Amino acid sequence: MTHRQTAPETPVDFNNDNANTSTNTSFESVLRARLSRRRLLRGSVGGVGTALLGGLGLSACGGSGGESDPVTPPAAQVLGFAAVGKSLADSVSVPAGYTASVLYALGDPVLPGTSAYKNDGSDSDFEQRGGDHHDGMEWFGLGAEGQRSDSATEHGLLAINHEATTDEKLSSFFIHANGGTATLPRPAVEVDKEVALHGIAVIEVTRRKDGWGYQTDSKRNFRLTPLSPMELSGPARGSAQLVTKYAPAGTTTRGTLNNCGTGKTPWGTFLSGEENWFGYFTRAATDDAVRADQSVVALKRYGRNQGAASRHGWETGGSEDKYQRWDISQRGSSANGSDDYRHEMNGMGYIVEIDAYDKTRLPKKRTGLGRFAHESAAFGSVVVGQPLTVYMGDDSRGEYIYKFVSRTAWSAQDANAADRLAVGDKYLDAGTLYVARFHADGTGQWMELSLANPAVAGYAGYRFADAADVAIHTRLAADAAGATKMDRPEWNAVNPANGEVYFTLTNNSNRSLDPSSSQYLPDAANPRAYTDMKGEAKQNGNPNGHLVRLKEHDSGFQWDVYLFGAEAGADQGLVNISALTQDQDFSSPDGLVFSKATGICWIQTDDGAYTDVSNCMMLAAVPGRVGDGGARTLSYTRADGSQLDVLTQVGKPATPDTLKRFLVGPKGCEITGLTETPDGKTIFVNIQHPGESTKMADVADPAKYQSQWPANAGYGAGKRPRSATIVITKNDGGKVGT
Repeated sequence: MTHRQTAPETPVDFNNDNANTSTNTSFESVLRARLSRRRLLRGSVGGVGTALLGGLGLSACGGSGGESDPVTPPAAQVLGFAAVGKSLADSVSVPAGYTASVLYALGDPVLPGTSAYKNDGSDSDFEQRGGDHHDGMEWFGLGAEGQRSDSATEHGLLAINHEATTDEKLSSFFIHANGGTATLPRPAVEVDKEVALHGIAVIEVTRRKDGWGYQTDSKRNFRLTPLSPMELSGPARGSAQLVTKYAPAGTTTRGTLNNCGTGKTPWGTFLSGEENWFGYFTRAATDDAVRADQSVVALKRYGRNQGAASRHGWETGGSEDKYQRWDISQRGSSANGSDDYRHEMNGMGYIVEIDAYDKTRLPKKRTGLGRFAHESAAFGSVVVGQPLTVYMGDDSRGEYIYKFVSRTAWSAQDANAADRLAVGDKYLDAGTLYVARFHADGTGQWMELSLANPAVAGYAGYRFADAADVAIHTRLAADAAGATKMDRPEWNAVNPANGEVYFTLTNNSNRSLDPSSSQYLPDAANPRAYTDMKGEAKQNGNPNGHLVRLKEHDSGFQWDVYLFGAEAGADQGLVNISALTQDQDFSSPDGLVFSKATGICWIQTDDGAYTDVSNCMMLAAVPGRVGDGGARTLSYTRADGSQLDVLTQVGKPATPDTLKRFLVGPKGCEITGLTETPDGKTIFVNIQHPGESTKMADVADPAKYQSQWPANAGYGAGKRPRSATIVITKNDGGKVGT
């Protein structure tokens, strides 16, 4: 497809890792017979919509409500708003009848006594301030006495992930006065700022007469950073592969990193996924020979070849231990690694459980849920007397979809237990981890990841020693089990109406029709491989992404593709399969949350393929159910004239009543993270890295910033763009989206 506007320069995407070199085949790789030639439609750019909320707290007018679906409550209610048009404006656009305002942004005080944020690069003490790249978040209600209340709607805590930093080259340039140092070694003062920007924040929020606000002086507020002590829990606790100079017993580790998607447990704790943590570490160019064992295989599978440079050069900040931990080369003389950080990276990549109500409790990394590039963690239907199920995705090209099933059956009394992390011990430390295999006929299998599976126990590519080894090197176990390579599995969510599980598959530039290439052939669950034009640039593979959904049954699961991301004018035969219109088209789905109050499925984008036409966005969907569409064969003609047919399962096409664009963000941003008050009348949404394509050389000239949001919306000092959390309410006081 052709877009008329010039494509902006694309920043480095650290989320687009490709470390899966396993030989797992695509199930459709043998379905090659015939097909028609792919044609790209060169259509017009869709119009930019109205209701652009550039000003802080401005309201649009109009809007209408909807009625509940009487057939399948709590299925989504009618989408009672006019769709927001695509937009390239440097503002937040929401429908008529809604108000959006900024609640909390990068640098804002979190701990009492912290000074106001100047936003000119001179600020410090970021371990006491809001971090960067706001991502997943969850609501934790507070009652009249300040205690946990699952029904509270006007007073609570927000637990917010701070994933990463906006950077060019090495430096996170917006937080340094002159843009920072883009060469090695990095100054310690810069490294310390950048490290503290990562992690998690918990802030106390209240609805007042004049709207929502957060309490900067609350004693309940706290921050976690990559330097905060953490406990290792589950099968890998005490493993020899977790021994470091900092933690010689292998039972603790230091900090959490690159926190992305989230989850909330049935007992009221916060789950945070550690995503693309591997890029923060470096290895010496000769480290393979020094190690001379199968740890080299594992490091490569997790994206750290010898000689790999780190993302920010934090290891060059000085000789102190807090800097040296980022160098995971084997440098010590001990046999067990207690005198260096050769095993440091093995302490990252988990689901972290945090008690948002009690900042004195040490967070726990739940190793039983596996180690990979975690996004969100969504619980399946919770039934007394049955095990709990947690669904997860691994966000890298060609990675897998997982689920964990607890060994212990759910007991209702644990929902309100006083010691919430002890309940987590009970349900998250012992159980069985599985990985998904998709079949072309719409069925799928869960493959067990343990030494009880002969394919894992006898895997020639890596010899697993025990359950801890499987937990630490989950990707290798999934390779052994023969899982299906997916197009970057990101967030997942469970439909409260029927328990079906939805996954966003953001995109994959490594899908190809060429069977001789190192890329992946399209398969049933990832059926598209096409060319999308962005200006004059060709984007190959599956640049627009899709969503799959699963329905569990006794012998496995049934699946289909819920929606395909695409431009409205694209070929409906092979690209715009979901028949998206100008009010619905999207690219690169990422964040995904179901509202328990309304049943609406919220879909958020992290896109670079369609951003010459629209900034990233959020859509509201009324989901159907697995199997509401049917089987479909996509027929491709290769460059050599040979044919490839791919049988897939396609959900019912979207209609104007089942999918609408609800929000468009400012320039350069990603829309990610959503939580709501229990009544569904307030939602909190994160705007991540506005202005990320700004060049370091332009840091002194606000006129050259790609974005000046949220300063241009009246929030805060300075003009440097800042990641932020916004709050959205309906002007008539109704439920959001209805």
